[in-house]
Amino acid sequence: MRNWYETVDLNNPLVVSSRIRLARNIKGIPFPKRMNDSQKLEVLENIKNLLDGVSVEGVGNLKYINMDAVPDEELFAMVERHIISPDFAKKAGPKGLVISENESVSIMLLEEDHIRLQVISGGLKLSEAYEIAKKIEDILSGGLTLAFDNQLGYLTECPTNLGTGLRASLMLHLPILEGSGSLPSLADSVSKIGLTVRGMYGEGSRSHAALYQLSNQVTLGISEQAAIDNLSAIATQIVNKELNAREGLDKKILEDSVYRALGTLKYARLLTSEEMMSLLSSVKLGVSMGILENIDPALPITLLVEGQPYSLQKANGRMTPADRDVLRATLMRERL
Repeated sequence: MRNWYETVDLNNPLVVSSRIRLARNIKGIPFPKRMNDSQKLEVLENIKNLLDGVSVEGVGNLKYINMDAVPDEELFAMVERHIISPDFAKKAGPKGLVISENESVSIMLLEEDHIRLQVISGGLKLSEAYEIAKKIEDILSGGLTLAFDNQLGYLTECPTNLGTGLRASLMLHLPILEGSGSLPSLADSVSKIGLTVRGMYGEGSRSHAALYQLSNQVTLGISEQAAIDNLSAIATQIVNKELNAREGLDKKILEDSVYRALGTLKYARLLTSEEMMSLLSSVKLGVSMGILENIDPALPITLLVEGQPYSLQKANGRMTPADRDVLRATLMRERL
């Protein structure tokens, strides 16, 4: 089974990925910030017994990982692959992760909440991701009593997650809207209807490669399906704005910038992360607009992930930034 970044939705090439995240807690147990190590270890063991080795339709087998034993290179490579959050990678103390073989499902245990269940898929597949998340939640609720209030919904450490505990997000490739300076006003507009635009790695992160996360903010007083439908509708409007902006581009200038980016990636001997991401963004634009016809549509995002610092070190061992720049350039030449 392919990872999310190795797949592309040819019907919606501007939608790089869909993600569903459910925040859940166990009734009668303090939130992680107030738990002692004994309570944490008990929670981890209970969830491990529920999920480790379980097969989920459409996903395959789940595996429990004790995160205390994971090296830093792998932890931060998981962040780069959007498996775990940066805060979870940095967090000390007992913590666990349940993950599927293709990494489409990842469940952070003892992050901000007891359970952060995430399903991520390539392309526009919010409903499909939500169905998988609900299957796994059913397994959890069959063995645990989840903290729920009839008026407030699911109880979470942060009040902004009360209610459904659902965060749905789409990662969009918006290079022309970014280049025109339209995104700040667009982000302000969607914030007024309960959505937010963030960088590539979520809250507090910057955009890279013109990739932006559009996600819901409202979790109280709205159903899960309504939140997903609203997000999809607004994403469609934003995608149409990007497509319309692309129609107005000077084709010769666009082709020149795309081929220059491809040429640099194919022949450079040194590439920083930021340069690589900028160039791959141009190549992805060229592929989606039919300028580059002999490149796998999924390859630009695959290379973007594989060329990240910790992903390179996970595959090749610890190295200096200068050595990574050499290896990154070699990776691009070989794959392109």
